[in-house]
Amino acid sequence: MMRTALVWISGALVLAAALAGLPAAGAEPPPPGGYVIERDADVAQPAPGPHSGTGMTTGYVFFEKVPGLAFSFRKRALHPGASIGYHEQKDDEVYYVVSGTGRMTIDGHAFDAKAGDAFLTRPGSSHGLVQTGDADLVILIAFEKKGP
Repeated sequence: MMRTALVWISGALVLAAALAGLPAAGAEPPPPGGYVIERDADVAQPAPGPHSGTGMTTGYVFFEKVPGLAFSFRKRALHPGASIGYHEQKDDEVYYVVSGTGRMTIDGHAFDAKAGDAFLTRPGSSHGLVQTGDADLVILIAFEKKGP
């Protein structure tokens, strides 16, 4: 299972590099082979907690406009008091905690979440995440895109 996930992630990154032949806004055209660089400041969007969550967050959706990219790569900062509401998962999704602390609940079981922790949520499971502590809870999220 872990090897499959690593192969998928590695393949997705190779695919992203191959397909992402678009320059970032205001950048010079990339050399043959292509690449895209996006920065937090360029994609940051304030938003309420997703899935009917509480509080305010800042969402970062990277490479959203890259055609043909088979996965979504995101970052979200849950500010103090914010949460991602408890919801059913439709596809495999990875949450990776970059900084801060939180409480992840998956199928009714609660787990502490801290920097270096990764959570894989599978189709049919339900989960939610609550920020705890004084600092933002910053997570990376990756999932396969479905459809166009």
